Amino acid sequence: MSPKSRRPNSPTSGADKSSGTSRSKGAGAPVQGGEVRQGVQWVTVDEDNEGQRLDNFLLAQLRGVPKSIIYRVVRKGEVRVNKGRVRPDTRLKAGDQVRIPPVTRKQKPETVAPGSRVQGVMEAAVVFENDQMLVVNKPSGIAVHGGSGLNFGLIEVLRSARPSARFLELVHRLDRDTSGLVMVAKKRSALRFLQDELRRKHIRKVYHALVSGGWPDGVDRVEAPLLRYEMPNGERRVRVDDAGKPSLTTFRCLARYQGYSLVEASPITGRTHQIRVHSAQVGHPIAGDDKYMDDVSLKAFRAVGGQRLMLHARVLEFTLPVSGEPMRLEAPYDEAFNSVLEKLEARSKGTRS
Repeated sequence: MSPKSRRPNSPTSGADKSSGTSRSKGAGAPVQGGEVRQGVQWVTVDEDNEGQRLDNFLLAQLRGVPKSIIYRVVRKGEVRVNKGRVRPDTRLKAGDQVRIPPVTRKQKPETVAPGSRVQGVMEAAVVFENDQMLVVNKPSGIAVHGGSGLNFGLIEVLRSARPSARFLELVHRLDRDTSGLVMVAKKRSALRFLQDELRRKHIRKVYHALVSGGWPDGVDRVEAPLLRYEMPNGERRVRVDDAGKPSLTTFRCLARYQGYSLVEASPITGRTHQIRVHSAQVGHPIAGDDKYMDDVSLKAFRAVGGQRLMLHARVLEFTLPVSGEPMRLEAPYDEAFNSVLEKLEARSKGTRS
């Protein structure tokens, strides 16, 4: 593991953090209905946005503006690159001057900002950082992003703690109740590189999970198609279904306790709730899983002091952007995860003696 390095980010000028410098005229004039009239902007494309399509560049610049409006102003020739008309699929070059015409965007409602305590917790959870990216050992119970009734998640906390950061974007996601390693890109080029590595299956993720019952010796892989669906109350879940997407997880038993097993799970595909559903599919749901564990088993887990989903993103193996250096990061369990394992170990020893 390379030592964690902290290098200050350079602040950017202009209205948007995702790309180069900008200047605008008459920006931010209020209009009726909670909307803001954005004046003309001239944005200089920086090296990190080299090769990006114009439509994607504008979507990042004009957050909150409908896609239909963005495509309309491009089609009408109101968006110019180096004073010339362009198409939505035009690839931008570093140094290009992009004219963005006046548009009306929805005024963002005021949100609750993450406090200094939660900012400190998240900064302390950073296990690796360089100029291109950082990796966080995300605590259980914190979503990776806000929404669905949450004021903020991991990425909003990091952005709040680093107001001068030009660019911070999630490379991938973890469920809210899953702890462990999450990659965050600090440059768009790093984001593109790492997401391409994920698509090509060049990044290895290893999870540790405490499952109910004794994991069978003969089960080292679960290959079952997964389909996302919605409950009557609107809650999203996943089930094994022939109509679903092909999904594969490999498993290895690490330890056995009375009534539980600690397993290593490596998702070969990256489906929502994949490890949780595949574990349940073979009759060994993850302990503390209130979506896929039956009520009796969940109550028994609570009786031994379990208070969280026992799934942890333990290991990440990947190649660093730019340098090409191979990396292997390993995140320790949190206190709640460790406490359950210690209690089960003590109970198992007592049974054997």
